[in-house]
Amino acid sequence: MPTELDRSRKFSKEIIEYMQGKGGILIVTHDNPDPDALAAAFALRHLIEVKAQKQAVIAYSGVVGRVENRELINIFNIKTSRLEDLNLDDFGVVCMVDTQPGTGNNTFPNDREVHIVIDHHPLRDQTKACRIYDVREEYGAAATILYEYLICQEVYVATKLATILYYAIKSETQDLGREWGPADKTAYQNLMQLSNNRLLFKITQAKVPAEYFTLFSRAIENARQYGPVLVFNLYEVNTPETIAEMADFLLRMQGIDYVLGIGRQDESAVLSFRTTSLEILAGDILRTVVGDLGSAGGHGMTAGAQVKAMRGDTEQLRDFEMTMTKRLLMALNLPSCKGKGLVVEDGE
Repeated sequence: MPTELDRSRKFSKEIIEYMQGKGGILIVTHDNPDPDALAAAFALRHLIEVKAQKQAVIAYSGVVGRVENRELINIFNIKTSRLEDLNLDDFGVVCMVDTQPGTGNNTFPNDREVHIVIDHHPLRDQTKACRIYDVREEYGAAATILYEYLICQEVYVATKLATILYYAIKSETQDLGREWGPADKTAYQNLMQLSNNRLLFKITQAKVPAEYFTLFSRAIENARQYGPVLVFNLYEVNTPETIAEMADFLLRMQGIDYVLGIGRQDESAVLSFRTTSLEILAGDILRTVVGDLGSAGGHGMTAGAQVKAMRGDTEQLRDFEMTMTKRLLMALNLPSCKGKGLVVEDGE
């Protein structure tokens, strides 16, 4: 019976062989990349350089807004390009990591061919048309897959590479507390021994501006509780990562099993959904909630979505929040009820 490492050995070998004689290589992450996307891209580029003796370009759209993620890029000197600034005709091979064609969370043109996909989200039909795809829903992080590639191809994992891969798995699975599998645990434990604790401290304890705490205040002030469901609206945001971070934070509230966060960036509504329940699939729930208004996807306990053409004012976003709330309660088979604020006013 083939093991997961056998699978990694097979796919990594196929990927390296496919690179030969194909011209430029492009590695695309999802928009506004997180540590898992950045680490997976960084590791794939290293694998290509060592085993295929070729250079690759890492590209994405959007911004890296979270301070910890910007610190990660600076510390490890991860050279990236804006997808919009590249001539895509220069690349004979296009790879996607931590995302897939047609998911809505990357802005790579739909009419362009994607040759290689490495991801840990649910497999999309469009991905099946790619030359090589390694999609493992049972893995908690794309970084774990790339770690196995490196091991199977006998590529030395130095401290710098080990640290970024470890931080990615640590961040994506919340220290093996959320959506992890045996492969993630093995990679986490092995990489921890090779990582640089001083660099990890610099990332996790990166200084944040005062505006960061304003967002916490706004999330709490705008949050409404509907039984075990909490919904908050940040309205205008500079980075969509903020919404996911606030959702993770508010999920810690006692009595809350589901959190939906909403905000708007660049005329698009961004949603983050979090749950502690093992009885639902967050991605399926959010796809039901968003419907044909936009695109959504995710795992069992985390999901995200985008709804474009949100050009209205605060009132439109408030109406959108109420629509999403009603749909969410219905999707969870929970009764409709009046929302209760978290902040108790004086005299109440």
